[in-house]
Amino acid sequence: MIPTLTHVPFCARLGEQEREPPMFLKTIAADEATGEVADIYRGEVASIGLLMAATQCWTARPDMLPIFEHFFGAVKANFSLGTRNWRLITFIAAKQVPSTYCTHVYARLLLADLGSKAMVLAVQRDFRTAGLDVKAVAMLAYAEQIARDASKITQKDIDALRALAFSDVEIADIALCASLRCFMSRYFDAVGAMPEPTFLDEDPKFRATMTVGKPT
Repeated sequence: MIPTLTHVPFCARLGEQEREPPMFLKTIAADEATGEVADIYRGEVASIGLLMAATQCWTARPDMLPIFEHFFGAVKANFSLGTRNWRLITFIAAKQVPSTYCTHVYARLLLADLGSKAMVLAVQRDFRTAGLDVKAVAMLAYAEQIARDASKITQKDIDALRALAFSDVEIADIALCASLRCFMSRYFDAVGAMPEPTFLDEDPKFRATMTVGKPT
């Protein structure tokens, strides 16, 4: 949860923050932020050391950032399948969008979960042959189809997940996570939000593989 702080103008540590090309639309700058937007900006800088374009871009419509943060926070806080699976689902959905921003961010996060760049690359290349367990492969296949074309999902797909002991709540969570990522990733691209340098790997081959959409 983002802490609620004093409602005063806030300037993120711009001197310490990696600067990005401007987005396509005007957003609320760190030194213009007040109220809930300032609270959210401050919380993000305190948490990860920078203000992400993925956060700031929602302020192109000034009322949207607090609304979206509350919704996203609630979906993620109550996600039933754990952080690692949230990241895996997001990673696979982002590839299908295709979202360079979200793929780079979640590739970086998955390094700790999967243990190596080789494993992240294997999952990105084909999660079905990456050594994941049967349940994880089924979960990601469902997420992949949602991102590609959810209209092709049938009752058989749901029954197959149930047969692997996924509950209906867990299946709904897979659908929520994948669908939400598609929405977010497409919005980021539509308004020009790009990944911060801190999320771009120094290995040029790894970086090129994760650049699934817009060039970095």
